[in-house]
Amino acid sequence: MIKAGLEDIVAAESAICDVNGKEGRLIYQGYDIHDLAEHSTFEEVIYLLWNGRLPLKEELAELNKQLQTNRKLAPEVVAIMKELPHDANPMEVLRTAVSLMSMYDPDDAAGSKDRAANVRKAIRLTAQLPTIIAYWDCIRGGRPLLPPKEDNSIASNFLYMLTGKAPDELSTKSLDIALILHADHELNASTFAARVAAATETDIHSATVAAIGTLKGPLHGGANQEVIKMLLNIGDASKADAYLKQMFANHEKVMGFGHRVYKTEDPRAFHLRQMSESLGKKLGQEKWFEISKIVEDHVKKDKGLNANVDFYSASVYYMLGIPIDLFTPIFAISRMAGWAAHVLEQLGNNRLIRPRAEYTGKTNLKYASIDQRKG
Repeated sequence: MIKAGLEDIVAAESAICDVNGKEGRLIYQGYDIHDLAEHSTFEEVIYLLWNGRLPLKEELAELNKQLQTNRKLAPEVVAIMKELPHDANPMEVLRTAVSLMSMYDPDDAAGSKDRAANVRKAIRLTAQLPTIIAYWDCIRGGRPLLPPKEDNSIASNFLYMLTGKAPDELSTKSLDIALILHADHELNASTFAARVAAATETDIHSATVAAIGTLKGPLHGGANQEVIKMLLNIGDASKADAYLKQMFANHEKVMGFGHRVYKTEDPRAFHLRQMSESLGKKLGQEKWFEISKIVEDHVKKDKGLNANVDFYSASVYYMLGIPIDLFTPIFAISRMAGWAAHVLEQLGNNRLIRPRAEYTGKTNLKYASIDQRKG
Protein backbone atom coordinates (compact mmCIF):
# COMPACT_ATOMS: atom_id res chain seq x y z
CA MET A 1 0.00 0.00 0.00
CA ILE A 2 1.31 3.44 -0.94
CA LYS A 3 0.67 6.35 1.39
CA ALA A 4 1.76 9.88 0.55
CA GLY A 5 4.32 11.13 3.04
CA LEU A 6 4.63 7.57 4.41
CA GLU A 7 1.75 8.40 6.77
CA ASP A 8 1.32 5.63 9.39
CA ILE A 9 3.92 3.46 7.64
CA VAL A 10 6.17 1.71 10.18
CA ALA A 11 9.75 2.10 8.95
CA ALA A 12 11.76 0.90 11.96
CA GLU A 13 11.64 -0.68 15.39
CA SER A 14 12.81 1.62 18.18
CA ALA A 15 12.88 1.57 21.97
CA ILE A 16 13.56 5.30 22.25
CA CYS A 17 10.20 7.01 21.92
CA ASP A 18 6.53 6.12 21.59
CA VAL A 19 4.04 8.64 20.22
CA ASN A 20 0.59 7.30 21.08
CA GLY A 21 -1.70 9.40 18.94
CA LYS A 22 -4.97 7.84 20.10
CA GLU A 23 -4.32 8.37 23.79
CA GLY A 24 -2.30 11.56 23.41
CA ARG A 25 0.73 10.14 25.20
CA LEU A 26 4.44 10.67 24.62
CA ILE A 27 6.84 8.12 26.11
CA TYR A 28 10.64 8.36 26.36
CA GLN A 29 12.25 4.96 27.03
CA GLY A 30 9.20 3.89 29.09
CA TYR A 31 8.67 7.18 30.97
CA ASP A 32 5.62 9.37 30.37
CA ILE A 33 6.47 12.91 29.27
CA HIS A 34 4.28 14.34 32.05
CA ASP A 35 6.36 12.54 34.67
CA LEU A 36 9.63 13.71 33.10
CA ALA A 37 8.50 17.31 32.61
CA GLU A 38 7.42 17.54 36.25
CA HIS A 39 10.38 15.84 37.92
CA SER A 40 13.36 15.50 35.57
CA THR A 41 15.96 17.74 33.93
CA PHE A 42 17.03 17.96 30.31
CA GLU A 43 20.41 16.45 31.18
CA GLU A 44 18.70 13.46 32.81
CA VAL A 45 16.55 13.03 29.72
CA ILE A 46 19.64 13.07 27.50
CA TYR A 47 21.10 10.20 29.53
CA LEU A 48 17.77 8.37 29.40
CA LEU A 49 17.44 8.64 25.63
CA TRP A 50 21.01 7.48 25.01
CA ASN A 51 21.15 4.70 27.59
CA GLY A 52 17.61 3.42 28.03
CA ARG A 53 17.42 4.21 31.74
CA LEU A 54 17.62 7.13 34.13
CA PRO A 55 21.13 7.82 35.46
CA LEU A 56 22.48 7.16 38.91
CA LYS A 57 23.75 10.21 40.80
CA GLU A 58 27.39 9.67 39.82
CA GLU A 59 26.44 8.95 36.19
CA LEU A 60 24.46 12.18 35.92
CA ALA A 61 27.31 14.11 37.55
CA GLU A 62 29.75 12.72 34.97
CA LEU A 63 27.43 13.54 32.06
CA ASN A 64 26.92 17.07 33.39
CA LYS A 65 30.68 17.50 33.67
CA GLN A 66 31.21 16.31 30.10
CA LEU A 67 28.47 18.57 28.75
CA GLN A 68 29.78 21.57 30.68
CA THR A 69 33.44 21.17 29.71
CA ASN A 70 32.72 20.61 26.00
CA ARG A 71 30.80 23.82 25.31
CA LYS A 72 33.65 25.74 23.72
CA LEU A 73 33.94 25.87 19.94
CA ALA A 74 37.16 25.41 18.00
CA PRO A 75 38.63 28.88 17.33
CA GLU A 76 38.66 28.07 13.62
CA VAL A 77 34.87 27.53 13.66
CA VAL A 78 34.29 30.84 15.45
CA ALA A 79 36.55 32.64 12.98
CA ILE A 80 34.57 31.33 10.02
CA MET A 81 31.26 32.16 11.69
CA LYS A 82 32.41 35.78 11.97
CA GLU A 83 32.88 35.89 8.19
CA LEU A 84 29.35 34.69 7.39
CA PRO A 85 26.73 37.20 6.14
CA HIS A 86 25.11 38.78 9.19
CA ASP A 87 21.67 38.39 7.64
CA ALA A 88 22.09 34.63 7.19
CA ASN A 89 19.31 32.37 8.39
CA PRO A 90 20.39 31.05 11.83
CA MET A 91 19.55 27.50 10.74
CA GLU A 92 21.94 27.87 7.81
CA VAL A 93 24.62 29.06 10.22
CA LEU A 94 23.94 26.12 12.53
CA ARG A 95 24.09 23.66 9.65
CA THR A 96 27.37 25.15 8.41
CA ALA A 97 28.98 25.30 11.86
CA VAL A 98 28.14 21.67 12.64
CA SER A 99 29.68 20.61 9.35
CA LEU A 100 32.82 22.60 10.20
CA MET A 101 32.96 21.13 13.69
CA SER A 102 33.43 17.63 12.34
CA MET A 103 36.84 18.60 10.94
CA TYR A 104 38.06 19.75 14.36
CA ASP A 105 36.51 16.97 16.42
CA PRO A 106 39.19 14.89 18.23
CA ASP A 107 37.31 11.70 17.30
CA ASP A 108 36.96 12.64 13.63
CA ALA A 109 39.02 9.66 12.49
CA ALA A 110 36.97 7.16 14.50
CA GLY A 111 34.82 4.77 12.49
CA SER A 112 31.05 5.09 12.58
CA LYS A 113 30.75 1.74 14.38
CA ASP A 114 32.79 2.93 17.38
CA ARG A 115 29.97 3.56 19.90
CA ALA A 116 32.22 5.09 22.55
CA ALA A 117 33.56 7.62 20.03
CA ASN A 118 30.03 8.34 18.80
CA VAL A 119 28.87 9.04 22.36
CA ARG A 120 31.77 11.45 22.85
CA LYS A 121 30.83 13.17 19.59
CA ALA A 122 27.19 13.30 20.68
CA ILE A 123 28.20 14.95 23.95
CA ARG A 124 30.21 17.59 22.11
CA LEU A 125 27.43 18.26 19.62
CA THR A 126 24.82 18.55 22.37
CA ALA A 127 27.08 20.86 24.35
CA GLN A 128 28.13 23.03 21.41
CA LEU A 129 24.87 23.63 19.54
CA PRO A 130 23.71 26.17 22.16
CA THR A 131 27.10 27.93 21.94
CA ILE A 132 26.81 28.20 18.15
CA ILE A 133 23.36 29.77 18.38
CA ALA A 134 24.25 32.18 21.19
CA TYR A 135 27.49 33.19 19.47
CA TRP A 136 25.70 33.80 16.19
CA ASP A 137 23.22 36.16 17.82
CA CYS A 138 26.13 38.06 19.38
CA ILE A 139 28.15 38.11 16.14
CA ARG A 140 25.31 39.47 14.02
CA GLY A 141 24.42 41.99 16.73
CA GLY A 142 27.99 43.20 17.17
CA ARG A 143 28.12 42.11 20.82
CA PRO A 144 31.11 40.49 22.54
CA LEU A 145 31.16 36.70 22.75
CA LEU A 146 30.76 35.45 26.30
CA PRO A 147 32.69 32.27 27.08
CA PRO A 148 30.32 29.50 28.17
CA LYS A 149 30.17 28.70 31.87
CA GLU A 150 31.15 25.26 33.11
CA ASP A 151 29.02 25.00 36.23
CA ASN A 152 25.40 25.26 35.14
CA SER A 153 22.72 23.53 33.05
CA ILE A 154 22.30 23.70 29.29
CA ALA A 155 19.19 25.88 29.71
CA SER A 156 20.84 28.27 32.17
CA ASN A 157 24.05 28.59 30.18
CA PHE A 158 22.24 29.26 26.91
CA LEU A 159 20.11 32.05 28.41
CA TYR A 160 23.22 33.54 30.03
CA MET A 161 25.23 33.51 26.79
CA LEU A 162 22.31 34.93 24.83
CA THR A 163 21.38 37.77 27.20
CA GLY A 164 24.60 38.38 29.15
CA LYS A 165 22.69 37.99 32.42
CA ALA A 166 22.22 35.08 34.79
CA PRO A 167 18.62 33.92 34.25
CA ASP A 168 16.15 33.65 37.12
CA GLU A 169 14.92 30.28 38.33
CA LEU A 170 11.56 30.39 36.53
CA SER A 171 13.14 31.29 33.18
CA THR A 172 15.72 28.51 33.51
CA LYS A 173 13.09 25.98 34.55
CA SER A 174 10.78 27.02 31.71
CA LEU A 175 13.46 26.54 29.06
CA ASP A 176 14.63 23.30 30.67
CA ILE A 177 11.11 21.85 30.48
CA ALA A 178 10.74 23.06 26.90
CA LEU A 179 13.98 21.23 26.01
CA ILE A 180 12.64 18.06 27.65
CA LEU A 181 9.38 18.30 25.70
CA HIS A 182 11.16 18.74 22.34
CA ALA A 183 13.94 16.18 22.93
CA ASP A 184 12.47 13.40 20.79
CA HIS A 185 9.35 12.54 18.84
CA GLU A 186 9.90 9.18 17.18
CA LEU A 187 10.42 9.20 13.38
CA ASN A 188 9.67 12.84 12.66
CA ALA A 189 11.18 14.18 9.44
CA SER A 190 14.53 15.34 10.84
CA THR A 191 15.05 12.22 12.94
CA PHE A 192 14.25 9.99 9.99
CA ALA A 193 16.73 11.99 7.90
CA ALA A 194 19.38 11.45 10.58
CA ARG A 195 18.72 7.70 10.62
CA VAL A 196 18.83 7.45 6.83
CA ALA A 197 22.20 9.20 6.85
CA ALA A 198 23.52 7.10 9.74
CA ALA A 199 22.45 3.91 7.99
CA THR A 200 25.06 4.60 5.30
CA GLU A 201 27.66 4.47 8.11
CA THR A 202 28.52 8.12 7.69
CA ASP A 203 29.67 10.11 10.74
CA ILE A 204 27.32 11.54 13.35
CA HIS A 205 28.13 15.12 12.31
CA SER A 206 26.90 14.37 8.79
CA ALA A 207 23.75 12.77 10.17
CA THR A 208 23.20 15.88 12.29
CA VAL A 209 23.69 18.16 9.29
CA ALA A 210 21.03 16.13 7.44
CA ALA A 211 18.69 16.54 10.41
CA ILE A 212 19.30 20.28 10.71
CA GLY A 213 18.71 20.79 6.99
CA THR A 214 15.43 18.91 7.31
CA LEU A 215 14.33 20.82 10.42
CA LYS A 216 14.94 24.07 8.55
CA GLY A 217 12.00 23.30 6.27
CA PRO A 218 8.86 25.25 7.26
CA LEU A 219 6.69 22.13 7.26
CA HIS A 220 8.80 20.72 10.11
CA GLY A 221 10.41 23.53 12.10
CA GLY A 222 9.37 27.15 12.24
CA ALA A 223 5.67 26.90 13.10
CA ASN A 224 6.15 28.64 16.46
CA GLN A 225 7.80 31.55 14.65
CA GLU A 226 4.59 32.01 12.65
CA VAL A 227 2.54 31.70 15.84
CA ILE A 228 4.35 34.56 17.60
CA LYS A 229 4.06 36.73 14.48
CA MET A 230 0.30 36.18 14.62
CA LEU A 231 0.16 37.02 18.35
CA LEU A 232 2.17 40.18 17.74
CA ASN A 233 -0.16 41.17 14.91
CA ILE A 234 -3.18 40.70 17.18
CA GLY A 235 -1.44 42.71 19.89
CA ASP A 236 -4.27 42.80 22.41
CA ALA A 237 -6.80 40.27 23.69
CA SER A 238 -9.69 42.58 22.74
CA LYS A 239 -8.70 42.26 19.06
CA ALA A 240 -8.30 38.48 18.98
CA ASP A 241 -11.89 37.58 18.07
CA ALA A 242 -12.04 39.88 15.05
CA TYR A 243 -8.57 38.83 13.89
CA LEU A 244 -9.50 35.13 14.00
CA LYS A 245 -12.78 35.69 12.20
CA GLN A 246 -10.93 37.46 9.41
CA MET A 247 -8.39 34.63 9.17
CA PHE A 248 -11.17 32.07 8.93
CA ALA A 249 -12.98 34.16 6.32
CA ASN A 250 -9.80 34.30 4.26
CA HIS A 251 -9.27 30.55 4.70
CA GLU A 252 -5.87 31.20 6.27
CA LYS A 253 -4.18 28.45 8.25
CA VAL A 254 -3.67 29.13 11.95
CA MET A 255 -0.25 27.73 12.78
CA GLY A 256 0.38 25.68 15.92
CA PHE A 257 -2.67 23.44 15.67
CA GLY A 258 -3.26 19.85 14.65
CA HIS A 259 -0.76 17.02 14.32
CA ARG A 260 -0.12 14.17 11.90
CA VAL A 261 -0.10 11.59 14.72
CA TYR A 262 -1.99 13.00 17.73
CA LYS A 263 -5.76 12.64 17.52
CA THR A 264 -6.20 14.30 20.92
CA GLU A 265 -4.29 17.13 22.57
CA ASP A 266 -0.53 17.08 22.14
CA PRO A 267 0.65 16.22 25.68
CA ARG A 268 3.53 18.68 25.34
CA ALA A 269 1.08 21.56 24.86
CA PHE A 270 -0.27 21.00 28.38
CA HIS A 271 3.03 21.97 30.02
CA LEU A 272 3.83 24.80 27.63
CA ARG A 273 0.39 26.31 28.28
CA GLN A 274 1.15 26.34 32.01
CA MET A 275 4.58 27.88 31.41
CA SER A 276 3.12 30.60 29.21
CA GLU A 277 0.66 31.57 31.93
CA SER A 278 3.27 31.47 34.72
CA LEU A 279 5.86 33.49 32.80
CA GLY A 280 3.25 36.03 31.77
CA LYS A 281 2.22 36.63 35.37
CA LYS A 282 5.79 36.89 36.62
CA LEU A 283 6.94 39.23 33.85
CA GLY A 284 3.79 41.34 33.67
CA GLN A 285 3.15 40.12 30.12
CA GLU A 286 -0.11 38.26 30.71
CA LYS A 287 -1.53 39.44 27.41
CA TRP A 288 0.43 36.88 25.38
CA PHE A 289 -1.16 34.02 27.27
CA GLU A 290 -4.57 35.69 27.17
CA ILE A 291 -4.40 36.15 23.39
CA SER A 292 -3.13 32.58 22.97
CA LYS A 293 -5.98 31.15 25.03
CA ILE A 294 -8.59 33.02 22.98
CA VAL A 295 -7.02 31.76 19.75
CA GLU A 296 -6.84 28.21 21.11
CA ASP A 297 -10.49 28.23 22.17
CA HIS A 298 -11.62 29.59 18.77
CA VAL A 299 -9.66 27.05 16.74
CA LYS A 300 -10.82 24.20 18.96
CA LYS A 301 -14.47 25.27 18.67
CA ASP A 302 -14.56 26.25 15.00
CA LYS A 303 -12.01 23.87 13.47
CA GLY A 304 -11.92 20.99 15.94
CA LEU A 305 -8.13 21.21 16.16
CA ASN A 306 -5.99 20.96 19.30
CA ALA A 307 -2.93 23.06 20.09
CA ASN A 308 0.37 21.32 19.40
CA VAL A 309 3.85 21.82 20.84
CA ASP A 310 4.49 24.85 18.65
CA PHE A 311 1.57 26.98 19.77
CA TYR A 312 2.42 27.82 23.37
CA SER A 313 6.17 27.46 22.93
CA ALA A 314 5.93 30.65 20.84
CA SER A 315 4.84 32.87 23.73
CA VAL A 316 7.19 31.09 26.16
CA TYR A 317 10.27 31.74 24.02
CA TYR A 318 9.20 35.30 23.28
CA MET A 319 8.79 36.13 26.97
CA LEU A 320 12.20 34.60 27.67
CA GLY A 321 13.63 37.29 25.40
CA ILE A 322 14.67 34.90 22.64
CA PRO A 323 14.78 36.42 19.12
CA ILE A 324 12.03 35.01 16.91
CA ASP A 325 14.37 33.57 14.28
CA LEU A 326 16.13 31.53 16.99
CA PHE A 327 12.98 29.56 17.87
CA THR A 328 13.77 26.79 15.39
CA PRO A 329 17.48 26.60 16.35
CA ILE A 330 16.33 26.08 19.95
CA PHE A 331 14.26 23.18 18.66
CA ALA A 332 17.56 21.80 17.31
CA ILE A 333 19.31 22.27 20.68
CA SER A 334 16.72 20.01 22.24
CA ARG A 335 16.26 17.54 19.41
CA MET A 336 20.02 16.94 19.22
CA ALA A 337 19.49 14.57 22.15
CA GLY A 338 16.95 12.58 20.15
CA TRP A 339 18.92 12.68 16.91
CA ALA A 340 21.96 11.27 18.69
CA ALA A 341 19.88 8.57 20.38
CA HIS A 342 18.48 7.44 17.03
CA VAL A 343 21.89 7.48 15.34
CA LEU A 344 23.31 5.33 18.13
CA GLU A 345 20.34 2.96 17.92
CA GLN A 346 20.52 2.76 14.12
CA LEU A 347 24.22 1.93 14.15
CA GLY A 348 23.70 -0.65 16.90
CA ASN A 349 21.73 -2.88 14.52
CA ASN A 350 22.27 -1.28 11.16
CA ARG A 351 20.77 -1.97 7.79
CA LEU A 352 20.95 0.49 4.91
CA ILE A 353 17.60 2.29 4.55
CA ARG A 354 16.65 1.93 0.91
CA PRO A 355 12.88 2.03 0.22
CA ARG A 356 11.29 1.59 -3.19
CA ALA A 357 9.07 3.84 -5.25
CA GLU A 358 6.23 2.65 -7.48
CA TYR A 359 7.04 3.81 -10.98
CA THR A 360 4.27 5.83 -12.67
CA GLY A 361 6.15 7.07 -15.73
CA LYS A 362 6.08 6.01 -19.37
CA THR A 363 7.54 2.74 -20.70
CA ASN A 364 8.79 1.35 -24.02
CA LEU A 365 9.90 4.69 -25.46
CA LYS A 366 12.39 4.48 -28.32
CA TYR A 367 15.43 6.68 -28.72
CA ALA A 368 15.29 9.18 -31.56
CA SER A 369 18.23 11.16 -32.85
CA ILE A 370 18.17 14.85 -31.97
CA ASP A 371 17.22 16.05 -35.45
CA GLN A 372 14.19 13.74 -35.49
CA ARG A 373 12.73 14.83 -32.16
CA LYS A 374 9.57 16.91 -31.89
CA GLY A 375 8.72 19.23 -29.03
